[in-house]
Amino acid sequence: MYQALYRKWRPRTFDDVVGQSHITDTLKRQVAAGRLSHAYLFTGTRGTGKTTCAKILARAVNCEHPVNGNPCNQCPSCLGIENGSILDVLELDAASNNGVDQVRALRDEAVYTPAAVRKRVYIVDEVHMLSTAAFNALLKILEEPPAHLMFILATTELHKVPATIKSRCQQFSFKRILAGDIAQRLSYVAGEEGIQLAPEGAALLARLADGGLRDALSLLDQCVNPSGVIGEAEVLSALGLAGNLETAALMDHIAQGNTAAALETLGRLYGAGKDVGSLLGELAGLARDLLVRKTAPQGGAALLTGGYDETTMRKLSNQLEPQRLMQMLSLLQQTAADLSRSGNRRTDAELCLIRLCDTTLDSSPAGLSARLARLEERLAQGGTFQAQPAPAQPAAAPVQAKAVEPQPQTQPQSQPSGEDLPPWEEERPPLPEEPGEPVFSVPEPPSPAAERPAVRRRPAAPASPAGAGSKAAGHSADLWPAVVGAVRGKVPMSDYPFLSNPAQVQGRLEGDLLTLWVDSDFTRVMVGKAATLRAVAAAAGAIVGQPVRCAVSVGVPPAPAPTASAPEHDNLEDLLALGQQFDSIIIKE
Repeated sequence: MYQALYRKWRPRTFDDVVGQSHITDTLKRQVAAGRLSHAYLFTGTRGTGKTTCAKILARAVNCEHPVNGNPCNQCPSCLGIENGSILDVLELDAASNNGVDQVRALRDEAVYTPAAVRKRVYIVDEVHMLSTAAFNALLKILEEPPAHLMFILATTELHKVPATIKSRCQQFSFKRILAGDIAQRLSYVAGEEGIQLAPEGAALLARLADGGLRDALSLLDQCVNPSGVIGEAEVLSALGLAGNLETAALMDHIAQGNTAAALETLGRLYGAGKDVGSLLGELAGLARDLLVRKTAPQGGAALLTGGYDETTMRKLSNQLEPQRLMQMLSLLQQTAADLSRSGNRRTDAELCLIRLCDTTLDSSPAGLSARLARLEERLAQGGTFQAQPAPAQPAAAPVQAKAVEPQPQTQPQSQPSGEDLPPWEEERPPLPEEPGEPVFSVPEPPSPAAERPAVRRRPAAPASPAGAGSKAAGHSADLWPAVVGAVRGKVPMSDYPFLSNPAQVQGRLEGDLLTLWVDSDFTRVMVGKAATLRAVAAAAGAIVGQPVRCAVSVGVPPAPAPTASAPEHDNLEDLLALGQQFDSIIIKE
């Protein structure tokens, strides 16, 4: 009868345990010196060797001829414990025996001395599943057990074990096994079993196992192909995964915002039998590696999975900002968690890819942060970005006048009395009144085709000759915001917050001199460094197209000089006409 690889190749001695030398060395010394505890608590993730070490320890403490702390696995005690014929070593599953009655029965039976071995050993797996009453029933015997009794508790969720239990045990924490150690063990097992396992296949299986050797052996058992070599392609095909090349190509489509190409790749992989959950998991793993690479380029190198070449990682890293990667990871993790409750997994995966490609469709805080980061990056790289000037206030006057201007002269217009005339009406001769009783009424809005009173426009100011003065005037409204955006990344990070804060620093260009008006002497010291002023002057010169000098001054920037305009008397008739219309509306209301 065929036996699964993880059962067939379960370690039988402490020396065979992979990646847990910090625990096995301690247990071997305790067995060899006879300094054994009455209770042990093994914690760690799945497949790291907790139950295996518990069984090895149970044989070692009862072995008739131990070898340097290891069981000999040849004496009657070792063989009887291994095949289950000796009932003094009992393995319990707390998930199915979690009631207080089962623990009370165990406690009543534990007082009897063992029949065939020196110590009675109880291995309680998944001990965190015990109920509160069961834990309380276990406390007394766990604190003061008989000399012949030993408890070995194992759990994957240490936070669910009461502190009163943990304080009565020696606790050993099993760590995740390194991918290199897992790949080496897989190659050894494959060689003993006659399986042709390529090194790249072993490395891929080790990464997929996520630190659990039992998972790695189960995956190897699933990928066994008697007729050929098990390489990376065979592992991906057997497990229904997309592969690093396809995942990197899909991430490239997402980075470029190419929704059509991303959906086409997903459809092709889905048609080939790939699982959408595994595909999203691979995308999340790649996004995680890119985020670690961006945020910790030096110290985080050891944290990368190592499944992608340096050229691919550098290309994708240059296309994505940390905020965008955070948004992608949040969305991928949320979608992957919701797939188990989804009615249509493919549709949910497609919606996830669409939101990843177009950040405007993601209204979450992470999506908004990614969009802002992208705008800031474009602003910093452009250098010549200029904000759109706000529309001049007088431009709204014709719209307001349109809403209140009187109807065409189909009925006589009334004139206000002499004492109610505004100041501008008192200086002009009274207009001749038409005969008849004046009528005061609120005029209705005129139709688009109605005749409007002619209002003369102010003649445009003559164009100034080209030169420094005209360039400075053209950039007077939006020069400083553009300079601030251009120097981002070119000045020290300690100085940039002052330059980008309008309440602390404002720039005014007069001729070829750019004056930085600061609010205090401390700010002047911070932004008045030679390197900072050179960078600001270079950015301003690139914008205005001529060399610019830079200076710093403490105080409030002067108000901009008024632009040349036509004489006041040129628009006197326009002002009088508008004043007459508004005064008429006020009186009628």
